[in-house]
Amino acid sequence: MPQLEKATFGAGCFWCVEAVFERLPGVHSVVAGYTGGTKPFPTYEEVCTGKTGHAEVAQITFDPSVISYERLLDMFWQSHDPTTLNRQGADVGTQYRSAIFLHNDNQRVTAEASRATVRKEFGDSIVTEIKPLTEFYEAEDYHQDYYRNNPAAPYCSVVIRPKLKRLGLE
Repeated sequence: MPQLEKATFGAGCFWCVEAVFERLPGVHSVVAGYTGGTKPFPTYEEVCTGKTGHAEVAQITFDPSVISYERLLDMFWQSHDPTTLNRQGADVGTQYRSAIFLHNDNQRVTAEASRATVRKEFGDSIVTEIKPLTEFYEAEDYHQDYYRNNPAAPYCSVVIRPKLKRLGLE
């Protein structure tokens, strides 16, 4: 049995983040959820108000002998715009912020080094938060595997599918 690890990223709508990372070899599961806020057990509707402080995130369970945390970070930076504060495309609000939620100190060192490296590409305008994961709350069932279960939905056709094609994942 492989020793699995977790990574938690906010990079806009969790449907997009989930669709990207679940396609990578070595990723065992991706769960859409919420973290970084103050309200225990928030609902999607509450998070959407921006008043809970939570970000929409994907929690990734991966096998580091197949895919490294560094490679996950590379895909994180490629899959969204880390220079826009509280926004990804048409999705606007603090719940869509760019964030890396850390599971341990090794992830902190790696994430900070990764951000310093990509800063050369994006300039000093990276707004991505890097902070310890506090509590992760799994999103409602209808948010899980959203792209896989709803490929013809307008958001999937207009936003997710082109992103996956751009990243070479579909």
